[in-house]
Amino acid sequence: MIRALAFLILPAALLAGALHLALTTPMEGQGDAVVEIAAGSSARAVGQILYEAGAVAHPLLFEIEARFTGRARSIHAGEYLIPRGLSVRQVAGILAAGKTVLHRVTVPEGLTIAETAQVMDHAGVAAAQEFLLAASAAARGAPPWMGGVASLEGFLFPETYSFPKNTPPGEIIAAMLAMFRAKAAAVLPPEIMNDPARLRGAVTLASIVEKETGAPEERPLIASVFVNRLARGMPLQSDPTVIFAIPNFDGNLRKSDLTLDSPYNTYRRRGLPPGPIASPGAASLRAVANPAATDYLYFVSRNDGAHQFSATLAEHNAAVKRYQLAAK
Repeated sequence: MIRALAFLILPAALLAGALHLALTTPMEGQGDAVVEIAAGSSARAVGQILYEAGAVAHPLLFEIEARFTGRARSIHAGEYLIPRGLSVRQVAGILAAGKTVLHRVTVPEGLTIAETAQVMDHAGVAAAQEFLLAASAAARGAPPWMGGVASLEGFLFPETYSFPKNTPPGEIIAAMLAMFRAKAAAVLPPEIMNDPARLRGAVTLASIVEKETGAPEERPLIASVFVNRLARGMPLQSDPTVIFAIPNFDGNLRKSDLTLDSPYNTYRRRGLPPGPIASPGAASLRAVANPAATDYLYFVSRNDGAHQFSATLAEHNAAVKRYQLAAK
């Protein structure tokens, strides 16, 4: 009886040892395998995906490891970069830990929400249309510090972010709003940050400064022009605000566009437009909070990225003649 039991135990022990060796021995291979695991995938389905990508030697080995260790219940969906040459146990550990690939995506200053959606789409982080829908939903449930807003335009902070592929757009937007609040609080005084109406006005003006700026060092000067105009009740006469209101703008601003009947047409309407026209960066927010002390009321492009600033209309007309009309 004892001898018969020994004959049974020995093969079982050998089998267990062989299985342990198969699960813990690094697989031969070089490079990385990129795999994408869908939500709700079974251990068997994941094993097949890994096998086809060359990350494990056999799909059954992964299934056994995942089921017997309980990791089958903790596999995270997402995109993974798995070095070939790991053991099945190490691969299972990566999936159970949720070590998904992070995609770096840079959102430049001065983009609209629609343009930001395209950046996210091209980076493979979130589909553009889903991002826009999520932004609209987030505006309806905007946090109290923003007050009631019809759009998040201007509040999705331009920065370099890292997100897994197919991150829920709502999570991306929440991260961008949190980044805005942190960055804005560092450059705007508390009396503006704590007043939703003043904050919206500051972001609106900063978005115009952002779109008007060619040379970064000119931001405080450009801000001073608009602050001076607002103080005198003069229309801002900013081309970017008009462009914002033109559907499918083709890149050519025409004289007839300046007569467009829109609250964003700062040639026809005095004061600030209803809201931001793009997402300003920290430098533009800082310029609005601390504009240069000037008496400038006008500026015109010098065709080299910088502007010529003037305090009087006569000076401005002379600058236009020198830099614009002479160039045609």
